[in-house]
Amino acid sequence: MNEAGGNSIGRIRIHTKVTDMKSLYHNLLRLVAALAALGIAITLTSCGEDEHHEGDGHDHSEKSAHHDDDHDDDHEGHTDGDDDHDHAEKIAGPNGGRVITDVEPHLEFLVLDDRKVKITALDDDNKPATIAGQTVKLTGGDRSSPTRMTFVSQDGVLLSNEAFPEGNDFPVVLQIKSGDGKPVMAKFNLNFSDCPTCDFKEYACVCDHGDHDDHDGHDHSKDKAKE
Repeated sequence: MNEAGGNSIGRIRIHTKVTDMKSLYHNLLRLVAALAALGIAITLTSCGEDEHHEGDGHDHSEKSAHHDDDHDDDHEGHTDGDDDHDHAEKIAGPNGGRVITDVEPHLEFLVLDDRKVKITALDDDNKPATIAGQTVKLTGGDRSSPTRMTFVSQDGVLLSNEAFPEGNDFPVVLQIKSGDGKPVMAKFNLNFSDCPTCDFKEYACVCDHGDHDDHDGHDHSKDKAKE
C-alpha cells in the first residue's frame, strides 16, 4: 500500500473515533438530563404530599384533639349514667318500711313491733295495693344459725310465720318470685337503729349520708352527740 492510501485510512479511523466519542458524549448528556428531570419530578411529588397534609386548612392534630374530646365527652356521659344507676333515689315506704325496687310492683318490707315481717305491694303512686301472684322467702341472721321465714297472705299483704330473734343488725336476703318468673334476690342489712337524720329505722332510711347496708363513712354516735 502506498503512503497516500495509508494516510487516508488513518484519517478515516480518527474521524470514526471522534464521531463515536461525540455520540457517547451526547448520550451521556441525555442521560444526565433525564436523571435530573426524574429527580425534579420526585421532589415536586414529595412537596405536593407535604402540602396536602400541612396545607388546605386540614390540621390532623386538631382532628385528633377533636376526636379525643368527643371520646372524653362520651366517657363522661357514660360515667354519669352509671352514677345515676348506682345511686338511684331512695323511696320512703308509706308505712315506714324499706321499699324493694328490684321487682314490679315494688314491695314494702316492714318489721312490726313483734319483729315479724309484713310485705305490702305498692302501686305506681307508692300507695299500698293488694298483693297478688308474688311469693316471698327470707333468710337472715347468723350464717351458722340463720333465721328462715315463710309468708302467708292475709288481708292483701304477706305476713311472716316467724319473728326475728334478738339482735339489732344482721344481713337479710329476700327471695321474691312473681308467677312463673325467675326468683329475684334482694340483699340488705337489717339495722333496727333509729336514723338520726330522718324518721325511719336505718334499714328503711332514705337519707343520703352513706351506704346504710354497711354504714361506711357515717358515725351515728357523732350525729347523736351533735344533737
